[in-house]
Amino acid sequence: MEEPNNLQRKLKSIVQEFNMRITVLLLILLKVNTLSAQNITAEQLSNAALELTKQKVEYYPGYIRIAYPNGDVPANKGVCTDVIIRAYRKLGIDLQKEVHEDMAKNFHLYQKNWGLKKPDTNIDHRRVPNLMVYFKRFGMVKSITQNPNDYKPGDIVCWNLSGGITHIGIVVNKRTTDGNRYLIVHNIGAGQVLEDCLFSFKIIGHYTYGIAP
Repeated sequence: MEEPNNLQRKLKSIVQEFNMRITVLLLILLKVNTLSAQNITAEQLSNAALELTKQKVEYYPGYIRIAYPNGDVPANKGVCTDVIIRAYRKLGIDLQKEVHEDMAKNFHLYQKNWGLKKPDTNIDHRRVPNLMVYFKRFGMVKSITQNPNDYKPGDIVCWNLSGGITHIGIVVNKRTTDGNRYLIVHNIGAGQVLEDCLFSFKIIGHYTYGIAP
């Protein structure tokens, strides 16, 4: 029969090895998740956004309970943020899940404009200010300028429409008729459309997210 001290040492060694293997596994999973969130191209995101313009959508800003993860409002409804969410989801990135997981850990970093005291998977990712915080934390913040050459396909742009109303859209690989600017896919009330509106409103955010370098 082994001495108690020897058993304790063996048990401690087994626990340490188990913990080490768990740590390695978690690091591998973290790396895989990071790579999957950065393994798309600007062209893919642009094409995904353009594909959305073929879908007839009614602008509907109401609160809707949706599944989690990979939840979406009815396909014939949506707002500006749903353009972003749907474009990324076509490429395997679920912003509902990503935003919720960060808010669950860092709720204090997100705006409290809506009186919430905890995250809500039905609506959090569908609010422009929350996406702005998330993209600032996990994407790349780009310069806000009046130079159209600074806005590239795959960029995310946020605007202030005045009165505290915010808006968001995706720059795509289609240019204006004069060739001076790239067009935007967004939904400001007329559905998921392609328009020349980059400088129509005050820009308050400019990001890239998930784009491979």
